Amino acid sequence: MTDQSTGTTITAVERTAEVLRAFAHADTQTLGVTEVAQTLGISKAVVHRILNSLRAPGFIEFDPGSRRYLLGPTALDVGLAFLRHVDVRELARPVLKELSEQTQETATLSIRSEWHRIYIDQVTPAREVKMTVALGRSFPLYAGSSSKSLLAFLPQHEIDEYLEQTELRAVTDLTITDVSSLRSELAEVRSRGYAVSKGERQAGAGSVAAPVLDHNGYPVASMSLCGPVERFSEESDHAAELITAATRRLSRQIGYQG
Repeated sequence: MTDQSTGTTITAVERTAEVLRAFAHADTQTLGVTEVAQTLGISKAVVHRILNSLRAPGFIEFDPGSRRYLLGPTALDVGLAFLRHVDVRELARPVLKELSEQTQETATLSIRSEWHRIYIDQVTPAREVKMTVALGRSFPLYAGSSSKSLLAFLPQHEIDEYLEQTELRAVTDLTITDVSSLRSELAEVRSRGYAVSKGERQAGAGSVAAPVLDHNGYPVASMSLCGPVERFSEESDHAAELITAATRRLSRQIGYQG
């Protein structure tokens, strides 16, 4: 194989990966060819060809009603295989159950994926009014307690890099969109050990979250407790005590000595 053909092959693989990543990071379940093309800056013909090649193995499905595309079952298989190798998820599961039982609120576990955050597990209480989260969906690192607890504990140069290249768009009316205000908030989160959100990522939702740190003090996950904001506001102080105690315990399990 010549260098030129190798380069062409690598470009095709990279573009295919970019298309799949566009679906993983999308705010909607389905995407059209034009949306993907505009997001990635490549032609609609190339996007259409890639999507068709991904349909046969089941990575992408086509909805004939809307004439839009969505992730298929093979993508889920890959995602689940990834989750099986995330040891912190297995370790955190009993902790999530304990937290949810103690508070009768929803307990969640998130991890960072590049400059995004995704929920990988949750335990919900046996009550009629409760919060639920979308597992596998990505969210920005600046909005919500789970995201802020991850961002705040990154090394300073990574925080600076993120803030320099990220436009802080409002997810709700209460999202912090000023860089200076966000920096102050992150410093406070790091100082007290947990983050609080009241409607920043999801209107009407309140939450507290703290990071799970590895042996280097690096945030490998975040755990949160969340509920309807009008009810959760009264519980947030107690929830913060529980979540910080739980994440400290889990951090020690994976080698953190701080």
